[in-house]
Amino acid sequence: MNSITVIGGGLAGSEAAWQIAQAGFTVDLFEMRPIVNTGAHLTESLAELVCSNSLGSTQKNKASGLLKMELTMLGSLLVACAERSRLPAGTALAVDRQEFAKSVTNAITSHPNIIVHREEITRIPDGPAIIATGPLTANQLAKSIQAFTGVESLYFFDAISPSVKTSSINMKVAFQASRYQFDPGASQDYINCPLNELQYSHFVSELLSAETISLHHFESDISTGVKTAFFEACLPIEILAQRNPQSLSFGPMRPVGIHNPHTPEKPRAVVQLRREDLSGSSYNLVGFQTNLTFPEQERVFHLIPGLEKAIFTRFGQMHRNTYINSPKILYPTLQTRSRPDLFFAGQIAGIEGYIGNIASGLLAGINISRYLEGKSLLELPQMTMIGALHHRISNCETEDFQPIKANFGILPAINHLPRNRDQRGAVYSNRAISELREFIEENELSKR
Repeated sequence: MNSITVIGGGLAGSEAAWQIAQAGFTVDLFEMRPIVNTGAHLTESLAELVCSNSLGSTQKNKASGLLKMELTMLGSLLVACAERSRLPAGTALAVDRQEFAKSVTNAITSHPNIIVHREEITRIPDGPAIIATGPLTANQLAKSIQAFTGVESLYFFDAISPSVKTSSINMKVAFQASRYQFDPGASQDYINCPLNELQYSHFVSELLSAETISLHHFESDISTGVKTAFFEACLPIEILAQRNPQSLSFGPMRPVGIHNPHTPEKPRAVVQLRREDLSGSSYNLVGFQTNLTFPEQERVFHLIPGLEKAIFTRFGQMHRNTYINSPKILYPTLQTRSRPDLFFAGQIAGIEGYIGNIASGLLAGINISRYLEGKSLLELPQMTMIGALHHRISNCETEDFQPIKANFGILPAINHLPRNRDQRGAVYSNRAISELREFIEENELSKR
């Protein structure tokens, strides 16, 4: 029986390994934790979520919702695990981090076709392989990838949101509510901390003057000429505030759709907190990715009404996200252009977002299996979100290439769309689901 190497036990690597094993091949899955730590992960579990615990919206008219529907149709393991470890979070698919990682780890380690190796791989292996090492690829392997690609390794800095102990939140000021849900009997999945004009101005002023951690602390010696930047979809809040002091109230602190039951006064801004675990013992500050020093996080975030005495269970922090210049290196199938038995998947391939990483691992797993079976590799229709994502990373301009997240803007345009944004999203989703259903039938993917 042919054996396939998968390097990386994150979202993409775990999904890829599962798809390969389900196709009947043996998988050697290599994960360097806990032998070598990344500096961002806390456990040795497969598919550990490092940043947010939300996999995005489940609504059909949202890009992430469409992506989940497509993955479910294609038999994704990780989406099923996410559903099993789901937490109350309105229309978002938020998960208990530990339960989700445990569910994935148990499924992978108990599969008869998968062997998990806890060791670091320092070079690209010979033979059929998928590299899914994610944003925290170790230096030695990154150098090997750089030598293989013949181009500079690229990376950007990403940030993690802090979380606080639930019992330390002052609920005399804070309140539970979901956005746009004013019925007291409706689901109230978020804790909200409201700020008035004076409180908001003071918070932003202190945020802008707070000390941050020097970026060189996170840099590696992979190469000298690499790009260092923040990914636009995951900017630290201090960077947003630097651009415009009002930007937070239109972004992560927007008060739209929030009703404060304590007062008829409308809040100037709102900090939302989302549950971290099934027990509800910890909540994370939604959208509060940050590079502030830990003491400064305590000082500044204690200025948020309701969090004056909050006990932090995790501070926000920065980490380096590595990715290749995919348009030069990959086909839309995730196969490399210069070596047909080598594939890349996940964030290192330029796919941003948890659910996008899962999709990338699924596609790479299916295609490397088809490669060994002597079948043609699959390019999903560009009208689908999975197809559009992988077409985009392999065909866009190579200059200033950055990872791409699922959004309706990458799908082929539809004429005469409704003006309502949600209705437009539904139209795109209906077309995508119809195209994918036909594609699955034509390629007999339901038999996998």
